[in-house]
This record gives sequence, C-alpha cells and structure tokens, in this order.
Amino acid sequence: MKLVLICLAVLLILSCTDQNAGILNSETEKAIIEKVIRNSIGWAKDKDLQLLYSVIANDSCYLEVQPTNRVVKGIAEFKKAEDFWMHPDFKAVRFETRDMTVNISQSGTVAWWYCMLDDINMWKGEPANWENTRWTGVLEKRNDNWVIVQMHFSFASE
Repeated sequence: MKLVLICLAVLLILSCTDQNAGILNSETEKAIIEKVIRNSIGWAKDKDLQLLYSVIANDSCYLEVQPTNRVVKGIAEFKKAEDFWMHPDFKAVRFETRDMTVNISQSGTVAWWYCMLDDINMWKGEPANWENTRWTGVLEKRNDNWVIVQMHFSFASE
C-alpha cells in the first residue's frame, strides 16, 4: 500500500511539473511572439529591412488590411511600399502598443493577437501617424520561427 501511495505521489508531482512547464513554455512563446509583432513596426526606426522580412511571411499568402480601403496580398505587393519607407523624407519617430493580447493554438504552431497601436511617423516634416489604431494579426511558426501571415489595421468610426 505504501508503494502505491508513493507511486501516486510521484505521478501527481510529475503531472504538476509538466503542467507548469507548459505554462512557462507558453509565456516564453508569448514573449517571443510579442517581440516579433513589435519588430514588424519597430524595424522602421532604423529602416532595417532585414529585420522586417525576418518577421513576416515571405510568400504569396501574406495578407495585410490597412485602415484605408487598401489590401496588400502577397509579399511582392508588400515590397512595393519599400520606396516610401526607405525614402529620406519618411521618418519613423516612435510606436507604442497597448492592451496586447496574444493567444497560441493548441498545436503551438499558430498564434493571433490584438492590441491598440500608435505609429508616429513623419513625411516631409509633416505628421503621418496612425493613432489609436486597432491592430490584429495571425502568426505561424515556420521552421521554429514565428512569422506574421496576416495583419489588420482599423480606426474606430464614431
């Protein structure tokens, strides 16, 4: 009977340890995902295209819905904006996210997020901002790296 109780106790400890490891892993993954999300905007400060293209899906499945009526479909369409971003008259000033919520699928290969974004920029010395912007998106884990496959930006209408 003592042996059975000891075995049950050990199994209980191991199952609790595994659950805690899963929670820790989930929080670690969420931190990695949040960094990827922030890098998808933060790259612009130093105009680091290598950083940008390391965090978004580099294929025809990439999708971005902007607060205007513009929809960017695929990496080739996305890259057309490089002329604007890399132009000397464009300057990324700062960005801030609020209320970031990240969820990870049970498979651990898909994640989605929601937050509010202030993206403060200048174009030819004039403000070119997206403020109080709702920002959502989907990431996929590919080759052990999280990449953004879809983003949606919107402004609240009064």
